[in-house]
Amino acid sequence: MFHNPQCSKSRGALEILTERGVSADVVEYLHAPPDRATLERIIDAIPDEPAALVRHDKRFGELGLDADGYTSRGAVVGLLLEHPELMERPVVFVGERAVIARPSEKVLELLASPEK
Repeated sequence: MFHNPQCSKSRGALEILTERGVSADVVEYLHAPPDRATLERIIDAIPDEPAALVRHDKRFGELGLDADGYTSRGAVVGLLLEHPELMERPVVFVGERAVIARPSEKVLELLASPEK
C-alpha cells in the first residue's frame, strides 16, 4: 500500500484492511518515493488511465502545470519522479492488481474479486 498518513482516504483504506485482518506492507511514498519501475508497475496494475495517478490539487496549480500535459504513461511517470507529492493516494495492491482507493472503500474491490 502506498500510503500518506496525512490523507484521510489513505488512513481509511488502511483501517478497512486492518478491520478485515489483511496485513499490508505500507510504503509512506513521501519518505520513500517510488522509482520509475515502481511507478510503471502501478500504472500497469490500476484499471484507470495513467492520468488518474496524478493529483490535480493546490500543489499541481502552484507548479503551473496543465492537466492535459500529463495524460500519457511517460509524462505521468516523469512528473511523479520529480514531484512524488502529486501521486494520488492511496494505491493498494493485492497481487498484481491495484486500485487508487478513493473513496477508501474502493479497496474492497480488490478483496472481493479473485486474483486473475
